[in-house]
Amino acid sequence: MISKIKDTLKGITKKKLEQEGTKYIMFGGKGGVGKTTMSAATGIYCAEQGLKTVIVSTDPAHSLRDSFEQEFGHEPTKVKGIDNLYVVEIDPHKAMEEYKEKLKKQLDENPMLGGLLEEQLEMAALSPGTDESAAFDVFLRYIDNNDFDVVIFDTAPTGHTLRFLGLPELMDRYMTKMIKFKKQISGMMKVMKKLIPFSREEEDIDYDKVLKELEEMKKKITKAREILADPNRTSFRLVVIPEEMSILESERAMKALEKYRIPVDAVIVNQIIPEDVECDFCRSRRKLQMSRLKMIEEKFGDKVIAHVPLLKTEAKGIETLREIAKILYGEKKNSS
Repeated sequence: MISKIKDTLKGITKKKLEQEGTKYIMFGGKGGVGKTTMSAATGIYCAEQGLKTVIVSTDPAHSLRDSFEQEFGHEPTKVKGIDNLYVVEIDPHKAMEEYKEKLKKQLDENPMLGGLLEEQLEMAALSPGTDESAAFDVFLRYIDNNDFDVVIFDTAPTGHTLRFLGLPELMDRYMTKMIKFKKQISGMMKVMKKLIPFSREEEDIDYDKVLKELEEMKKKITKAREILADPNRTSFRLVVIPEEMSILESERAMKALEKYRIPVDAVIVNQIIPEDVECDFCRSRRKLQMSRLKMIEEKFGDKVIAHVPLLKTEAKGIETLREIAKILYGEKKNSS
């Protein structure tokens, strides 16, 4: 089962992308298992197939800059030395500022709602989950955006990621309620305008415009839910290490992903001690790992499973990441 993951990217060709749209690949798992490494290696592989690729870090503790030994920011930045590859490290504070700007525009057009919306904004800025909301806002920007062939998400540790992936359903319900509320207000205000014909035009609120904006946002969120659940567009890959805590957390994550109808197509087992180790300690650790690999087969046997050995060096730098890409997907081939 080890090398089957090489087949998971074979279907990503320019021709197929033109028919189906952008491909989304997400890497998730416990903290410290190597999600960023696998995201970076996959990004290099896709880019070297001629696919315009962006890796988006939704983890506030960004590590892609360490993997590529290069600084990145809130907007796509080209990776030095790799054509077609870009990186975005979401800045939650900047994302919140951008959101405030959008809200300010709505406030200018809807002065009567100003106090309520400003209070909600301040609460949102202080509440837990802001990072996930900012990440989802960035995710929405890539929906129906043909700038990239492949979007790879280097996610935060499991708990944060599951909250992030639950946002489309939560926001969909919220937008439905908001639209219903706006329709009621809009109808009421139209009646009021007939009863008070001398109301000044500059004080009027264009509820129809607000309603249209809400409905457009709901469409985007609905589309995001559809894309996340579409195995032709989205694949989620769990990264684990051969240790019980990592395996059990990933098992729980997979059940949660099934609840959100997000397809998991592969499990990558990282940091496996090579067979030819000589020291007693290393042999003992490898023996334990072999028993954990059986556990992984039992729990994830219906998924594609890949093995990545423990490296002698740190998993950073283009050449090292390229070697990991070869382990995962084989030698690069030109796609048509």
